[in-house]
Amino acid sequence: MRNVIITLISFAILASCGTKDTENTMTVTGKVKGLKKGTLYLQHIPDTSLVVIDSLKIEGDGNFTFKTELDSPEIFYLYLNKKDNNDINDRITFFGEPGIITINTNWNTFDTKAKIEGSESHKKLEEYRKVMSRFNTTNLEIMRAVYDPETPKDSLTQDSIQKASDRNLRRGYLFALNFALNNKESHIAPYIALKEVPDANKIYLDSINNSLSPEVANGKYGRALQEYLEEEKNK
Repeated sequence: MRNVIITLISFAILASCGTKDTENTMTVTGKVKGLKKGTLYLQHIPDTSLVVIDSLKIEGDGNFTFKTELDSPEIFYLYLNKKDNNDINDRITFFGEPGIITINTNWNTFDTKAKIEGSESHKKLEEYRKVMSRFNTTNLEIMRAVYDPETPKDSLTQDSIQKASDRNLRRGYLFALNFALNNKESHIAPYIALKEVPDANKIYLDSINNSLSPEVANGKYGRALQEYLEEEKNK
């Protein structure tokens, strides 16, 4: 009997050790205010397909916690299935990294009003997006002018609109490239190069790649950027 008890205690210790957080553990916790019923999914894209890491059914309480081990910081998604046959406002994109990340939001403005804290990589992503939104807004204004029936259709006006569009596009690309170069010690740098401006001049992408800190270069997006550039050189 004594041996059985010792064995059971040993299994309990091993089990507790197996669930212990490590320096690579990411804990995503928070609350979806007003959510009474639904399912939350923690997702990411390890290669090319969206994969569910974990899920949680919510019944009357919008609190949630997910834990997963990371190789390096990367983009994750918090997807809410409200069972309302409407996919709008149902997915939050965030830059995950080891540590505790808190996401608080409302069920009816799930992705638009989400407050994300605890990830330095995500802070950089938000900083980048804030400025890029200005270029996107300008582009929308230009497109509205193109399709506005009151806009003159003469070649001079159309040429002016095209030049404004090209200028705005160049400014957006330059900002993205400079942001990556100025944040070479953040995993946001290779992410921007690879996901936001992969068709930029390879000289600039090489500069970003060569400037990365060793830790970032060995991360998911750092390795992917290196592979992408090697493939481009071999074409």
